[in-house]
Amino acid sequence: MDILHRIGVTSSPDAVYTALTTVDGLASWWTRDTDGDAAPGGVLRFRFEPGGFDMKVLEAEPDERVVWEVVDGPEEWIGTRISFELKQEDGFTIVLFRHEGWKEPVEFMYHCSTKWATFLMSLKKLVETGEGEPAPHDVRISNWH
Repeated sequence: MDILHRIGVTSSPDAVYTALTTVDGLASWWTRDTDGDAAPGGVLRFRFEPGGFDMKVLEAEPDERVVWEVVDGPEEWIGTRISFELKQEDGFTIVLFRHEGWKEPVEFMYHCSTKWATFLMSLKKLVETGEGEPAPHDVRISNWH
């Protein structure tokens, strides 16, 4: 089971790649509480009010691809992979997002799919305007936030 999303950003692949591969960039669209090592082999730590995730950086190919593996966090996330594929098309940088390897489509997956969509829109806003909407300033979608 996978979560899949596609967004187009009116900016360069380099700008999107920077937002995906630097602690400052990630903290500007996903969660303010971000730290760690964004280089391949490093571990990034993302914290939210109810908990957080640790991601091992598996790949970081400039302007093309970023891949993480979840090494700590909720049980449903551990061992899943998150990837961002970048390509240019008609004046847009297209981001193909995957959160793959879910064992089953539990209710938490439904929630995460919607939250990923809101955070990808935050990424788009950051790269296009210079200001994203990272947690704790993200869109509240339910009682799970």
